[in-house]
Amino acid sequence: MRSLVTLVTISGLTLAGCSGLRDSRVNPANWFGQSRTTPVAASADATVNPLIPEARDSIFQRKSDEETYQGTPIYAVEGVVIERSSGGAIVKATGLSLRQGAYDVRLSPENKGEPVGGVLTYTMRAVQRADTPQGPEQTRRVSAGAFISTQTLEETSEIRVLGQTNSAASRR
Repeated sequence: MRSLVTLVTISGLTLAGCSGLRDSRVNPANWFGQSRTTPVAASADATVNPLIPEARDSIFQRKSDEETYQGTPIYAVEGVVIERSSGGAIVKATGLSLRQGAYDVRLSPENKGEPVGGVLTYTMRAVQRADTPQGPEQTRRVSAGAFISTQTLEETSEIRVLGQTNSAASRR
């Protein structure tokens, strides 16, 4: 026990004494020196934005003409919940697909995302396959969300989500 106390005391004093070596070359934090900034020579093509990557051909890149969404309206909308967030609100919708295996669920805005008569309308869509079993409701339940800005919320009194057989709405 006595040797442990001695060891801890010596270690503490040694560590406290290292503050005098703060600017010394013995300190490992000073081995690489401080960073320095240097200006970059202007390129010949000054209109290029370095934050935008160059277009490259890739097998992972989506082609803009192939990016049409293949979703169809969901069978039934079960509920709509609106939760406040910074800068607006998040609309969360839950629905049932007709069959299992629905994926890529989205809330697609109607009328370009603008409220008409105070009603903001979305259609709940999903990519659904026809060759899957119907299955129980628990396996067919899907959900999706969308962000609505504060400016759009000021013009909106009701948010409606449409499905294939019904719709669900939430009012202020």
